[in-house]
Amino acid sequence: PDIDIDFDDEGRDKVIKYVIDKYGASQVAQIITYGTMAAKSSIRDAGRVLELPLPDTDRIAKLVPDMTKLKKIWSSLIKHLKELAEGEGKEAMTIQQARVLEGSVRNTGIHACGVIITPSDIRELVPVARAKDSEMWCTQFDNSVVEEAGLLKMDFLGLRTLTIIKEACRLVKQRHGVELEPDNFPLDDLKTYELFQRGETVGIFQYESAGMQKYLKELEPTEFADLIAMNALYRPGPLEYIPEFISRKHGRKEITYDLEAMESRLKETYGITVYQEQVMLLSQELAGFTRGQADILRKGMGKKKKDIIDMLKPMFLDGGEQRGHDRETLEKVWKDWEAFASYAFNKSHSTCYAWVAYQTAYIKANYPAEFMASNMSNKMSDLKEVTNLMEECRRIGVPVLGPSVNESLLRFSVNKEGAIRFGMGGMKGVGENAVREIISKREKGGNFKNLFDLLNRIDLRQVNKKTIECLILGGAIDEFPNTHRAMYFTEEEGGRTFVEKAIKYVQRKKYDAESAQASLFGEGSNEELPPPKMPEISEWPKIVALKKEKEINGMYLSSHPLEDYRKEIQYFCTADMSRLNFPKSILGRDVFVAGIVTNVDHKISKVGKGYGYFCVEDFKGDFEFGLFGKDYLKYKHFFENEQLLYIKARARKFNQRQGEEILERLRIEIIEIKLLQDLLEDQSKALEIKIELASLDSSLVDTIHHLLEQHPGKKRVKLHIVDLEENLDVRLPINGRKVSINKDLLLALEQNPSLYPKISS
Repeated sequence: PDIDIDFDDEGRDKVIKYVIDKYGASQVAQIITYGTMAAKSSIRDAGRVLELPLPDTDRIAKLVPDMTKLKKIWSSLIKHLKELAEGEGKEAMTIQQARVLEGSVRNTGIHACGVIITPSDIRELVPVARAKDSEMWCTQFDNSVVEEAGLLKMDFLGLRTLTIIKEACRLVKQRHGVELEPDNFPLDDLKTYELFQRGETVGIFQYESAGMQKYLKELEPTEFADLIAMNALYRPGPLEYIPEFISRKHGRKEITYDLEAMESRLKETYGITVYQEQVMLLSQELAGFTRGQADILRKGMGKKKKDIIDMLKPMFLDGGEQRGHDRETLEKVWKDWEAFASYAFNKSHSTCYAWVAYQTAYIKANYPAEFMASNMSNKMSDLKEVTNLMEECRRIGVPVLGPSVNESLLRFSVNKEGAIRFGMGGMKGVGENAVREIISKREKGGNFKNLFDLLNRIDLRQVNKKTIECLILGGAIDEFPNTHRAMYFTEEEGGRTFVEKAIKYVQRKKYDAESAQASLFGEGSNEELPPPKMPEISEWPKIVALKKEKEINGMYLSSHPLEDYRKEIQYFCTADMSRLNFPKSILGRDVFVAGIVTNVDHKISKVGKGYGYFCVEDFKGDFEFGLFGKDYLKYKHFFENEQLLYIKARARKFNQRQGEEILERLRIEIIEIKLLQDLLEDQSKALEIKIELASLDSSLVDTIHHLLEQHPGKKRVKLHIVDLEENLDVRLPINGRKVSINKDLLLALEQNPSLYPKISS
């Protein structure tokens, strides 16, 4: 048997300890894994021992065909390898020795989650060894062998989603005083189903992919059974049944059953066989299969074992006919099962995962800030994931605030106003001990008033100069009055920054106080030196402050360099940066993207030609452009760190030589680059205002004219009037009125629900 159990990942170690305590250390073991020598590594190892030059070894290793590549290139590579192997010298010897080495054990490891529990001392049953970095035994049989040997294998899986639910419940109790019990969430919560219906499933376990969101919007789930079915259907194979499933749910297609007796088992899935359990139960009801035979059927169909299927088919047809069912219809049912059962999902598995997903969706729908904070806390190591979650927070109206010495905890938290506060533990250079020291002093003495108050109250051995500087650069003391980040790093006499002088001042003050206490009569100087005075200096440019903030926090928090250019992105971009990582999806058309350059790598080739790789990031993701030859010379001056760019790009096919074969590849090619700052002025030719005829009246016309009068300029204006009922579509130029297309005008037009502005470029 193989039993899989999911625990919250922080509690998994406790479960293993419990099992050892219950059954004894001699009856519990982990499972070994073996790493074997692959063809390429065998060649490289043999070449190293035989002292074949590295370039020659590498060339031979690259002749080994990649199994993921097209089969048509295998023959030429294998032919070349064979010729080398049959030759003489070190190259031939290397290949011959590599063939001997291939498949032999190179290293051992430990199975990620498998644990063996035995009825007696495990050493009496299987050979064992000591697990790496653990006191536990591990079996010397690997995963496949321990199952065949009849040992009980438990897969103790750490599921992060369970930790997210647990922490979200803790945050809800902390802020609202409500004790959430996930196992008792009502299965008819309207807000939760509305969330699924809108496809707002970012952060929702198993349901957050773009494809799943699309189908959820179409399905509009209204009951838990819909969620179970979607979890089972959204996989390769059954995916093609989803449109039919949706059409039947909404009555656009008739729900039919091959046999009337099948309705009781297929009603919840609108007549479509989705689960293994449906096949098992129907085989018993239609043809009199025993439970054992039904399970053999499930295994046979699931693993496409023709001998089992051929053995059971006559039993199904004969048994069904004896119970009064038409043999021809039974043939059709069996044929459908054969086609689908290999994809059919286990309903109990799908139900458990749908239930966990429902719990996450319930918390997000009812306590969005707490849910998103818990999600971000548990994904702090994945900056891309946290950035996506922050963008989702912005979309659903949950503010995310930067770190604060007066409010932040170690991880993400939710304040009294319902905003998410960045945890100080996520700041580079700010260790856990330092964070705990700051929180401890804050809880004892209240909020810190300024830098000197902070330095006076904390232990400067726990929170050192480097930590203080990181707190400042990351924005954790931005709320102190009449200060900004540049002030603290102004170099004064002696080359010291203000923050260094402040720390020295406080350290001296503490030393004097301790010295006075330690003297015989408690004497001390009554004179106290005044604290250093804050320098008067201009703030850093926004882009500089944000760059330093990102270095500490891993992301932009107080703002984003693109924040002031959301209108340009909204009106001129057709895709986000992450879309470029999937060139097939944009093949054959130009896309327009905008972003900030975050990494620049200029290089020189062996023949002295320049080329480079440049990473450009927007709100949702990033993409690395490669520039070569003429394109590099044409565009390299644009690629400087923190430069804001608007890029026209295209996915293009090109040929790449692989051995003796030419393979077709895809790459992103830059067509044009402009500075994002100049986009509204340079790219816009005319303003078009779309109006639905039903909303057009004299008051709306006056509003339009008033707005246009406030923004005179050189760009043309057109009205676009539509009436969908009458199929009317008219564009009218506004003669004698030209405007400046700017953010204020666009925002004013957008705020009127009857107007839909568009920019012609």
